[in-house]
Amino acid sequence: MSSSIPRYALGLDFGTNSVRALISNTEDGSEVASAESSYRHGENGIVTDPSQPELARQHPSDYLDGAAEAVRSALEKAKTIGVPDFQICGIGIDATGSTPMPIDAAGRSLVENPQFESNPHAMAWLWKDHTSIEEANELTAAAKTQKPCYLEKCGGTYSSEWYWAKLLKCARTAPEVIEAAHSWIEIADWIPAVMTGNEAHPKRGICQAGHKGWFHDDWGGYPDAEFLKQFDPTLARIRDSLPERTYGIDHLAGHLSVQWAERLGLAPNIPVAIGALDAHMGAVGCGIQTGTLVKILGTSTCDIIVSPTTSELPYIPGLCGIVPDSVLPQHFGLEAGQSAVGDIFNWWVKGILPQSGLTHEALTQLAQSQNPGESGLLALDWNNGNRTVLVDPKLSGLILGQSLHTQAFEIYRALLEATAFGARMIMERIENYGVPIREVIACGGIAEKNDFLMQLYADVTGRTIRISQSSQTCALGAAICGAVAGEAYPDFQSAQAAMTHTKDRSFTPDAVDSKTYDQLFDLYTTLHDAFGVQGSETDLFHVMKMLLDIRQQVRKKRRTQA
Repeated sequence: MSSSIPRYALGLDFGTNSVRALISNTEDGSEVASAESSYRHGENGIVTDPSQPELARQHPSDYLDGAAEAVRSALEKAKTIGVPDFQICGIGIDATGSTPMPIDAAGRSLVENPQFESNPHAMAWLWKDHTSIEEANELTAAAKTQKPCYLEKCGGTYSSEWYWAKLLKCARTAPEVIEAAHSWIEIADWIPAVMTGNEAHPKRGICQAGHKGWFHDDWGGYPDAEFLKQFDPTLARIRDSLPERTYGIDHLAGHLSVQWAERLGLAPNIPVAIGALDAHMGAVGCGIQTGTLVKILGTSTCDIIVSPTTSELPYIPGLCGIVPDSVLPQHFGLEAGQSAVGDIFNWWVKGILPQSGLTHEALTQLAQSQNPGESGLLALDWNNGNRTVLVDPKLSGLILGQSLHTQAFEIYRALLEATAFGARMIMERIENYGVPIREVIACGGIAEKNDFLMQLYADVTGRTIRISQSSQTCALGAAICGAVAGEAYPDFQSAQAAMTHTKDRSFTPDAVDSKTYDQLFDLYTTLHDAFGVQGSETDLFHVMKMLLDIRQQVRKKRRTQA
């Protein structure tokens, strides 16, 4: 560090339902104070439409109002322990993505225009908005024949969650919105631009541009205008509004403006780092380095791994991008994930069993009483489609092996196991293409709260899993960006070494349980390919019978041990 005087960094984490502000001590990464502000528009901060269940939008004012409220609340907490405002050396910002929104030539959201103030198409299109499935399919099909190189950098399929698919959907369903827009911007880029007074000339981060916007130096940045024009001329116009250069998190978006310093209760001119996607900052907050796979476990999951840019990586089918500098400088960032994890557990508890009185805790305790394979059940974790490795939002969930004696907690355990099998599928895909995984670090609410699930993940994947010390790793990752931006550290390696830690306890695979899970994973793979891989000739005849055989073996062993 450049000074022995304690310095503090501010991390802002704009999540799906709220924004968190974290003030972190740059000496050791410890939390000084934090606060959270929920978004106010819509249900739980999400604007929806009952006639379009795939629609999910957010009002941009929620981000700005929420940031002001959360930061001021965190500062008030910090003052009670004697941390003065002027010691904030830098600010880092992360946000969900792809969450793009239309802006005017001054960089203002279109909802500030009275014509569009209540129009959901003029709001931010949240990452989980899946209204553009058909548009994503069209983009993918055209790229396969015209620009196959585009697909090699995004896992072979362009997703309905991403930038250009959403813009094309807007062009077809709300042409008045896209015609009025000067450009579209990811909120991870917009928020830093607003706070630094650079709305009219915002810098774009390579993280969101590379993983969501099809940006790559190999073809000169974003997709070429002629390719985009064939779908709708406005896409080519928007492409022309985008800058040719993008930036990693080791660059500045600018310095905190006087206006925003007053709004946040901070001193002006504090360095603000380039924004990035929340999961990628979670990886930074977990201390990611070469050989580390970070699992951010929440309603969905995101898996992040990095590899030095000194060696080119092969095309890895199914990944959500291989982008240089998207996580750490001088490293490729590799992103994968599962579209639903916590959401699946909540679906079962709150959607199917709301009158039963059974809670997650109660079902987990009952599930622990069983051994792997004892229920005879096997599930697919596709209740919200498959993000990796199939990249197919039109897949759905499946629970196989039910009988008249199947109980609710057994299905709950099968759903937990299904997400673990999906996690193993991702890990094996990454390693099969030459990227080694030497350690796994998990973070997020589920990783912290559910030891049984973490042990289950260790048993299914055959890997020891460690848990991040911080309960707010995305915000901590943003704070680390703030620490580097504020020159508390010269680089990310030294900042992470000081500011990131894991808990003392880890989860080691149980050899016996892992052996059973290997059998179940083979059956999961069979179902995965049969329902998820086009043209597969997988024979399913043996699957139900094998599940019954495994169940019989496990129960017989339990009786013998008793």
